[in-house]
Amino acid sequence: MKRKIRIIFGSIIGIVVIGLLVAGNYFYSEGIKRGTEVELHSEPESANAVASETALTILEEAEKWYADQEQEILEITSYDDLLLKAGFLENELNSGKVVILAHGYRGDRNHMDDLVKFYYDQGFDVLMPDSRGHGESEGDYIGYGWHDRKDYVKWIDLLIEQHGAEQILLHGNSMGASLVLMTSGEELPSEVKGIIADSGYTTVKEELRHQLKHLYHLPAFPILDITSVITKVRAGYFFGEASAIEQVKNNTRPLFIIHGDADELVPTEMAYELYEAAGGEKELWIVPNAGHTKAYSIATEEFQTRLQQFIDQTIQ
Repeated sequence: MKRKIRIIFGSIIGIVVIGLLVAGNYFYSEGIKRGTEVELHSEPESANAVASETALTILEEAEKWYADQEQEILEITSYDDLLLKAGFLENELNSGKVVILAHGYRGDRNHMDDLVKFYYDQGFDVLMPDSRGHGESEGDYIGYGWHDRKDYVKWIDLLIEQHGAEQILLHGNSMGASLVLMTSGEELPSEVKGIIADSGYTTVKEELRHQLKHLYHLPAFPILDITSVITKVRAGYFFGEASAIEQVKNNTRPLFIIHGDADELVPTEMAYELYEAAGGEKELWIVPNAGHTKAYSIATEEFQTRLQQFIDQTIQ
């Protein structure tokens, strides 16, 4: 009888383990594997204020201008031998100022098109990398900014060594925001002058916990932990170690954190946590009635004014 109970109990445990592994691999394919089309927890249109006619005109002109530009394609090889590509727009002013624009989750460099003209008009060269696992860059997984931070150190070195960059800004949206925050904790050359992070998350683990709850209505444990182990095996990192909030504690550059108070994709409280943890000079702007990465589209003129002020304070 006892032997039969042990067999039944062992079978149940085996089924549960197999089920968890299947679920973990499913969520790896959904959230980490390259090329998968996924539905993120989305915001209702009512979460965002309506953009003004002036804002719409500015954005439309910027996107049209961007489409007419011819980019040079730059390449680097990552520390783990991936070929990574970026679009590069050289400014005719040759000022030595460069901004690196970091796109969001499952996007590519073209998703930053609305900001390019603004920076170009301020005399900046503009570098727009495709993050590993995105766009034209190699990689079969999404690093959520963690491995990408090392890639950005290499992009920075390339700009200094081959393009005469003297003053560099990092500006990221969403995943790109967390990427530049993660980069801020690395040993960076003095040419890096400031960092702008729009709608970034604190850690990959906390952001995925939020998504599991709101998109799948599931608790984080044990699925998230199983998926994290699978991600470590297949992509080389645990969710918990991929932390913008730990990295930003080591930041020494002026930092401008932007977040909408109606952001349901990356909770607004994460902006406060990042701001409190950050080292160096820092500024926090919580944008009323703005959803995820919507600050620029609904408060375009104020966004440009605040960004210009930040640039004036950090770039000589």
